[in-house]
Amino acid sequence: MKGSNQVAQNNHGAVYAVLLAAGASRRFGDENKLLAEIEGIALVRRVAKEIVNSRAAGIIAVTGFESERIREALTGLEIKFAENPDFAEGLASSIKCGVAALPADATGAMIVLADMPGMAQAHLNRLISIFESVSHEKIVYSERKDGSQVSPVIWPARYFNALKKLEGDRGAKHLIRQNAQATRPVNVDNEKMLGDIDTPDDLETWILLRL
Repeated sequence: MKGSNQVAQNNHGAVYAVLLAAGASRRFGDENKLLAEIEGIALVRRVAKEIVNSRAAGIIAVTGFESERIREALTGLEIKFAENPDFAEGLASSIKCGVAALPADATGAMIVLADMPGMAQAHLNRLISIFESVSHEKIVYSERKDGSQVSPVIWPARYFNALKKLEGDRGAKHLIRQNAQATRPVNVDNEKMLGDIDTPDDLETWILLRL
């Protein structure tokens, strides 16, 4: 799926990224936050490029709100798209849509939010390497210094069915809590990398702090 960026997978299988880019950006005003530009690059493309250059075997971008504009912003990147007709129902519907579109050889699904401008290829690779070190069997997630869980999260294939049953406007944090014995948190020192964008003020603050 990734052309020249594809790397040989080990015998345990492959980790695919599910990029969640279907939301309606209600708190961002009249604009679609994923199309807001940072240094001339749309936010969604900025995140997608980090994934493309990572060790992920491929990317499935889940679209919904302003789907055509999101796809246009990702033109030229090797990405498979999954359309979520139920995006208005919330985050769970997009996770379900992305997981349902995974190829048969997927042994891990790395859920990545498209509104995290600081996301870095190095961190994605670190998550994948740790997932491989636990034989693709544990939930590997990013963790802030205070111990709180944030995206990205890599889910082993044995949880795919549970992810497909999610409902409402929430993610899968409750599944992580319920399966705490089968998790591997990965602490992230750079808190700025884990910040997401909900409002224009969030974006302005992120850019100012980056300077």
